[in-house]
Amino acid sequence: MSGFLDKSWKVVSYPFRLLINFLLFPVKLIKRFWIFLNEDLEDRSLPDAFAASIQAPSELLEHVDALRKHLLRIVIGIVIAIGICFYFTPRLIELLTLPIGGISTLKAIDVTESIGVYMRIALFAGIALASPYIAFELWLFAAPGLKPGGRKLGLIGIPLATLLLITGMLFAYYFLIPSALPFLLNFMGIETIPRPSSYINFVSGLMFWIGVAFEFPLVIFILSLMGIVKPAILWNQWRIAVVIIAIAAAVITPTVDPINMGLVMGPMVVLYFLSIGFSYLAAGSRKRSIAKQN
Repeated sequence: MSGFLDKSWKVVSYPFRLLINFLLFPVKLIKRFWIFLNEDLEDRSLPDAFAASIQAPSELLEHVDALRKHLLRIVIGIVIAIGICFYFTPRLIELLTLPIGGISTLKAIDVTESIGVYMRIALFAGIALASPYIAFELWLFAAPGLKPGGRKLGLIGIPLATLLLITGMLFAYYFLIPSALPFLLNFMGIETIPRPSSYINFVSGLMFWIGVAFEFPLVIFILSLMGIVKPAILWNQWRIAVVIIAIAAAVITPTVDPINMGLVMGPMVVLYFLSIGFSYLAAGSRKRSIAKQN
């Protein structure tokens, strides 16, 4: 009889227990996440961690498997974001063609050219939309190897990464593209009739890479938190960095004139020295956390 009553009670109370678990799920999730943020692990340098992984192949395989799962979720997130951006792609193309006078100024030659342009914009827009989630997945992979302070700072840096990407893309859209187009379209007095593929490739590529370049300080900050990059090395090698930035600016810039190249190179140099300051902040935070542990 007691067994029958127990089963009956489980059946009757199941909807209520299910509702309670559903309501408590966010609380449990936040609690687990808070514990994860504040969990203090043994601090090891990168060479020591690599040597330990070599000595214990099973641990290395665990890291590889974890990386595979994070990359798989990143791919799924990008695919979902691209699907969302498909709906807004016509409006995005209209915005991108405003600097040249509108979409009516473009003349397609190939039959599939317009479709290729549509797919390219959807792809780049999807990557940009998914960038916060991409940064979050990368943070989840790196967080177990960071101290609690480093985890929190890295988590705060995710919206900053999105802000930097958008800032870089807006900088290219409002400053670089309008200054480069008159030179490109009237070089040597030859009138140019832009094709959709060439124009969209030029605009989207420039905006994307400038946006990525604006995230450089954040990357340096994270690498400094992990102890991979030292601020003193960045400061001592600034001359070499300026040369590398000049080469990168020459590759990114669609023109060969020094004005447009300087427009790209200037912000990148400023970002490099800004990254040195972030690196010093990260290194100081890392030293303080190690000192507290000892």
